[in-house]
Amino acid sequence: MIEKNISLKSSNTFGFDIQADLYAEIRDINTLLSIWKTNLLVQSSPLILGGGSNILFTDNYHGLVLRNSLLGKSVIQDAGDAVIVELAGGENWHQSVLWAIEQGFGGIENLSLIPGSVGAAPIQNIGAYGVELEQVFHQLHAFDFWEGKMVVLHHSECRFGYRDSLFKREGKGRYFITSVELKLHRNHVPNLSYGDIPKTLETMGIQNPGISDVSRAVIQIRQSKLPDPAVIGNCGSFFKNPVVPVSKYEELKVSYPEIRSFPVNTEVVKIPAAWLIESCNWKGFRRGDAGVHEKQALVLVNYGNAKGNEIRSLAFEIQESVNQRFGIELEMEVNIR
Repeated sequence: MIEKNISLKSSNTFGFDIQADLYAEIRDINTLLSIWKTNLLVQSSPLILGGGSNILFTDNYHGLVLRNSLLGKSVIQDAGDAVIVELAGGENWHQSVLWAIEQGFGGIENLSLIPGSVGAAPIQNIGAYGVELEQVFHQLHAFDFWEGKMVVLHHSECRFGYRDSLFKREGKGRYFITSVELKLHRNHVPNLSYGDIPKTLETMGIQNPGISDVSRAVIQIRQSKLPDPAVIGNCGSFFKNPVVPVSKYEELKVSYPEIRSFPVNTEVVKIPAAWLIESCNWKGFRRGDAGVHEKQALVLVNYGNAKGNEIRSLAFEIQESVNQRFGIELEMEVNIR
């Protein structure tokens, strides 16, 4: 059940060849309960891994790693137009999106090709092209390590925010997400208002797009901008888009007329982190095998033999330069270990 000194090279998308002192593959809930009954979880909270697409290892992990390998997809409620689907935590997120589209269920097509597992999706409150997970989230099932039992957490209890949730703050390390329930729709009207989706659909010759068309457009956009982790080690967007007061944005616009923003509400706007980083001349930067991707400044990459602490140092330098130039503190999306 629990193995020792296991390589995590294939379990993190940066491709770092580091080891975990203790490791267990979770394929059923009884295994979780058995591990909870040992004294291992008393010593420290376990590190829970899904697809390993949002973690930066800077050294070997001296503790217990639990890999979420729970599988299963099903419709648990069907009310005609609205359906609730349940996806096991170890399922691949993108494959789950494609499955939903095949069933004719819309609502998550804009989240196509986001790397990682279903169980990690609510932790990060994943989002892309005008859609966030919380918009379709119903509830989730999890094993509570503090209580030693299965629990159900509803939308309000998860405390979703921009790339944020309960599970990244006070609930960090407490819950092992076993499945996620989403409310989707058969007659869903796709969200076409964000980014390059309309232009891409036009290029594809599609005038009345359905959910599968939107998914294909999103996949095409992401593949044109983002490196494949199987080719170049990375974890996608490394930094969050900063949210700043409108007054701060207007102040910056005087010096930088080309600066872009997306409205959040009447008081704050979101500024693309990629624009800030590129403006500081980091796009395409490389030091050894650690670098910033040549097509997307938000993505830090491992060209082969970079170390985790080299990527971390590069991230700190980027943060400092953006702060010095724009007075904006970039926040990392990734979990650094």
